[in-house]
Amino acid sequence: MHRDPDEPNTESMARAWWVTGAGKGEILETPLVTSDDEQKDESVTVQALYSGISRGTESLVFHGRVPKSEYAAMRAPFQEGDFPWPVKYGYASVGKVVEGPAELVGQTVFCLYPHQNCYRVPASALTPLPKDLPAERAILAANMETAVNGLWDGAPAVGDRIAVVGLGVVGLLVAWLASRIPGARVTAIDTNPERQAVAEQLGLTFSSESAPDDHDLVIHASGHPSGLETALGLAGQEATIVEMSWYGDQLVSAPLGAAFHPRRLTLKSSQVGQIVPSRVPRWDYRKRLALSLELLQDDALDVLITGECKFDDLPKSMARILIDGRDTLCHRVVY
Repeated sequence: MHRDPDEPNTESMARAWWVTGAGKGEILETPLVTSDDEQKDESVTVQALYSGISRGTESLVFHGRVPKSEYAAMRAPFQEGDFPWPVKYGYASVGKVVEGPAELVGQTVFCLYPHQNCYRVPASALTPLPKDLPAERAILAANMETAVNGLWDGAPAVGDRIAVVGLGVVGLLVAWLASRIPGARVTAIDTNPERQAVAEQLGLTFSSESAPDDHDLVIHASGHPSGLETALGLAGQEATIVEMSWYGDQLVSAPLGAAFHPRRLTLKSSQVGQIVPSRVPRWDYRKRLALSLELLQDDALDVLITGECKFDDLPKSMARILIDGRDTLCHRVVY
């Protein structure tokens, strides 16, 4: 076990963001090492540098809208507490290893960990950042992983006409990745005109309208039922619509009459918690996350981070970020 000599000694307690009620949260002290930690000798200590707020999922958690039937499926890898609350939730932390195996100490790493200033995890839970990836941008890794999985589900091909409906962080990443397929024509669609500047900085063709077209693939990532209706209307004959939005406990009406059956459309769900079955023999979660970090090395992606706050400010900032942040994409927490 080695320690970074430039870092202070690790304390027994850490400070973490907890959701404590509907629309409420606090920074609370939490043990750095729990009594049931069975891998103390194989674990490493990470000092957090940044974490990212995943607005869609964390908003559902913050407002207690995770359905009871999905409590187990929605658990984050290092979540503490249970839904609806109190719960320590999050999965986009970037930090520096300050204690652990000599080959890891001093490395900057990504971990699917909640918002916490310092934490101790098995070494296998960490993914070192590529040399040219800034730590400030690496908080997008979980969003990129979701986008990669969504495109694996959609299976776009060379020359496809692709529409992406809903330009949050995941939708923009999906469109950005798809636009790199040779010959592909990608249209990025959102009703929020503020998304146009961001889309164009990523080299995307933006539209605030949804004129019917003969799309081969439509990906819906708006999180709003009306967006699903738009996506269905954009699909061409025998096309696939990939539904990437997660609605929590909200009931969603889908217009499956009209042209849905005559066009023989396929409506397919995508969820990052499972790797696409056709890739399971060759890919695992660690490989998928490493790929996502590699894909984040383009400086253009900095446009997806639209604000930041200090960790200590989360109790007064989180509600604004999750409720009023219509123009917020990824929000960065600084430790």
